[in-house]
Amino acid sequence: MRINIIFKIIVVFLISASASVLAEAEMTSQNTYPKTFVNADGSQTVIPSKPTRILSTSVTISGTLLAIDAPLAATALTYEGKFFSQWADIAEQRSVEKAWPAGSVDLESAYIYEPDLIVVAWRGGDSARDQIAEFKQIAPTIILDYTAQSWQDLALRLGQATGLEEQAQQKISQFELFVNQSKNKLQIPEGETNIVAYFGPGATNAIALEDGVHADLLTDLGFKMEVQNRQWHDNTVPLSDFMRVHFELLTQLKADTTFLLEASDDSANRFMHDPILINLPSVQNKQVFGLGENSFRIDMYSATEIVNDIVQIFERDTNAG
Repeated sequence: MRINIIFKIIVVFLISASASVLAEAEMTSQNTYPKTFVNADGSQTVIPSKPTRILSTSVTISGTLLAIDAPLAATALTYEGKFFSQWADIAEQRSVEKAWPAGSVDLESAYIYEPDLIVVAWRGGDSARDQIAEFKQIAPTIILDYTAQSWQDLALRLGQATGLEEQAQQKISQFELFVNQSKNKLQIPEGETNIVAYFGPGATNAIALEDGVHADLLTDLGFKMEVQNRQWHDNTVPLSDFMRVHFELLTQLKADTTFLLEASDDSANRFMHDPILINLPSVQNKQVFGLGENSFRIDMYSATEIVNDIVQIFERDTNAG
């Protein structure tokens, strides 16, 4: 009996020691450089040391860099020359420099910021892929495609490059907990839900696919998303998370609830008073809501705003009954 007890103690000790060694090894691997990073275009970048001054040439990616507490020194901006509103205050607090508006790359200023890592978007309106060769002359340059992944997946990729895998996973876990806690507060409306980027007659409108990042967030909150007809998509651009559609096709939507992308409740009122859309189920139900003015790009900050807004609209009345 005594031998068995001693044996069990030894086994427990060995397991604990092994776990400690593995944890230490994992932490060491996060901070071991040089690292080879596989880029979105299939090329590879050697990152010689843990970055301390990152230049992001994509305002979209910058939000996720901030979310994982990466050392962001400077970032490209929106076309209007601004930070994204959802994280502007945080960027100001961290003294992030404003580099250039999207589409107006300034290579001279890229040198001035003295980055030890440059981040480029492979696709998207803020992509600076045409200047990749020049960026590589300044600092190691990594290339990511944010259009093909969630902000969580992007955070993990950025964590790999910056040695911040643990911080990235922690932020993701915290957000998942936040979503689950928020879901428990909601009284989800019956029927299906869709997301529309509404620009009205005479313009190209857009409908979110049921498996895109915007729809995934609503699904995680308990909404059932309407399955969309991909044949509606205007094939002048590649299909991604949203279908570009002619305005008249919006009349064929069936969902009982509609959220409007990058919109406030004022936009919802315009949608509900559009005479062409008056027979939509969501309009008949008066179940049309703005998804938030910062909902165009989903990062941790805009997703948090969306969830908080949805809780305000659909929070369950705990005093009922």
